[in-house]
Amino acid sequence: MHSIRNVFCGQWSSSVRLDDKTVIITGANTGIGKETARDLAKRGARVIMACRDLEKAEAARKELIEDSGNQNIVANKLDLSDTESIRAFAELINKEEKQVNILINNAGIMMCPYSKTADGFEMQFGVNHLGHFLLTYLLLDLLKKSAPSRIINVASVAHTWGSIHLDDINSEKGYSPRRAYGQSKLANILCTRSLAKRLQGSGVTVYSLHPGVVQSELFRNLSKPVQIAVKIFSPFTKTTIQGAQTTIYCAVEPKLDNESGGYYSNCAPAQCSSEALDDEMAQKLWELSCQMLGITWD
Repeated sequence: MHSIRNVFCGQWSSSVRLDDKTVIITGANTGIGKETARDLAKRGARVIMACRDLEKAEAARKELIEDSGNQNIVANKLDLSDTESIRAFAELINKEEKQVNILINNAGIMMCPYSKTADGFEMQFGVNHLGHFLLTYLLLDLLKKSAPSRIINVASVAHTWGSIHLDDINSEKGYSPRRAYGQSKLANILCTRSLAKRLQGSGVTVYSLHPGVVQSELFRNLSKPVQIAVKIFSPFTKTTIQGAQTTIYCAVEPKLDNESGGYYSNCAPAQCSSEALDDEMAQKLWELSCQMLGITWD
């Protein structure tokens, strides 16, 4: 197992402890999110699993407590497709938690049929980008108070599949599941860069990453032939444990203390598309996101 992991993440491993630190992971009951939670729990962190399905979250929580020996794991309800749920979750955290040191925006949906969130946003853009954008906004004061702290946005190499369509952000004029997914992941990287600029000097750093092709539930919306192809090529796709390594790297690697706004893959800085480096587009997307969510975030 270890040798396979090394192919993907070089020799990276770390003994960093997270005792007395609090971590929030969205979508922590399955796939990469769950493996990230497992690793950080073993490092002694208080882990808050923010999940849509509390029944599944509870089962995962019990498994993680047993496996890590860390009792300090809680599951809270968070539905990223509903801003009311996001606000309720953030209110609970701001009231109950004295600190949040690491926020991992991990949850996501991939290439689903066209649908809309509770607030009328296209589902992939709404969950993968706007939901996490709002969550980060609502938790930012607590993250600043807890500095040094980190925000990690799980993006994807799929950011190269789409562009930001400012004039049709909800894909109402035409919908391609692949392009809409790409747009949402491109938005993750652009907003990571924008946020890093805004947080300079605050002690809060921000990272985006590509986890690698992971055999996880994200594939549930793919057609059967594509699912079979994924299985055939599975020697070249990562297990969820390998898939989680870059997230864990961005969460704990001490060398990243003074880095912010970057994009990572295989536990190292990586190149993103030129569109993902477009600061003018990043600013327009930021303004549009605030407008859509009815927030003021300068």
